[in-house]
Amino acid sequence: MTTESAPDAARELLDLLDLEDLDVDLFRGRQPDSTRQRVYGGQVAAQALIAAARTVPDGFDVHSLHSYFLLPGDYSVPIIYDVERIRDGRSFATRRVMARQHGRPIYYQTLNFQREESGFEHQDVMPEVPGPEEGIDLVELMRKGGNDDADALGKEWAALDVRWLGNSRHGLDPDPVHPSKARMWIRIAGEVGDNPLDHLAAFTYASDVSLLGASLAAHDVNPSKTQMASLDHTIWFHRPFRVDDWWLYDQWSPSAGGARGLSFGHVYTPDGTLVASVAQEGLIRPRD
Repeated sequence: MTTESAPDAARELLDLLDLEDLDVDLFRGRQPDSTRQRVYGGQVAAQALIAAARTVPDGFDVHSLHSYFLLPGDYSVPIIYDVERIRDGRSFATRRVMARQHGRPIYYQTLNFQREESGFEHQDVMPEVPGPEEGIDLVELMRKGGNDDADALGKEWAALDVRWLGNSRHGLDPDPVHPSKARMWIRIAGEVGDNPLDHLAAFTYASDVSLLGASLAAHDVNPSKTQMASLDHTIWFHRPFRVDDWWLYDQWSPSAGGARGLSFGHVYTPDGTLVASVAQEGLIRPRD
C-alpha cells in the first residue's frame, strides 16, 4: 500500500507488536513513526492480545476478545499494558488487560483462552466474490475519493495489502436484507513466520482497518468528512489460519443511529473456511 517493501513492512509490524517485559504481568508497547493525531485502534488491540497471551500457560489459545476504547492514544509516548489474571481453569483461562498512557486508562480488553479440544462443527457459507486480483487497492481508492488521511494511513498500514471489492453503493449487488455492506480481501504483505500468536496478533491489527466504514456504506458521505472513532471491538477466533495468505473480510452493518454505527464481519480463507468473526460499534458523527 506504500512504496516501502512488503517484507520490511511486515517485519516492522511484528516488531511493533513485540512488547517489552517490565515486570510480572506488566508490559510496554512501542509506537510507530506516524503523523496521525491518535493511535490506530488495531495496534492497541493487537498489543494487548500479546500482553495477555504471555501470561497464560502453554497449550491455551485465545478464542475471543472483547474491548473498549476509552481515550485516544498518544503516539508520542509508549503504551503500558497491565494484565490481570482473572481465572485459570483446566479448560479455560481469562485475562483482562488495561492499556494506559499519562497515568490514565485508554483501553480495556478481556480475553478468553481455551485448550484445544474437538466438538461439533458447522459454519456459514462464504459468499461468491471475485478474487483479490480484481480488487482495488484501498489506499489508492481513498486518495481518489479525497480522503485527507490517505497518505498517512498508507504509511501506517504499509504491512497490509487490502483489495476493496465494493460496498452497497458501489460494486455490490443491492441486498434488501443487508442495506449497508462492504467486502475486501486482505493479507499481510510479507512473511509472518510460523508462530500462531503472531498471526492472531497481526490479524487483530488488521481487523480494525475498515470495519466501521461498513456502517457508512449505505450513505452517500465521504468518510474523511465524518468524525469516526472505534468505541468497542470484539473478535471470535474460530479456526487457525495464516494472516499472510489472502482472507475475505465480508462486512455488514445492521444498524446506525445516535451518531453510532454497528458493524459485523465474517472472515473467510479462499477455500471458504470461516476462521473468525468480528463486531464493532463506533462513532460516525457528521462534521459540520
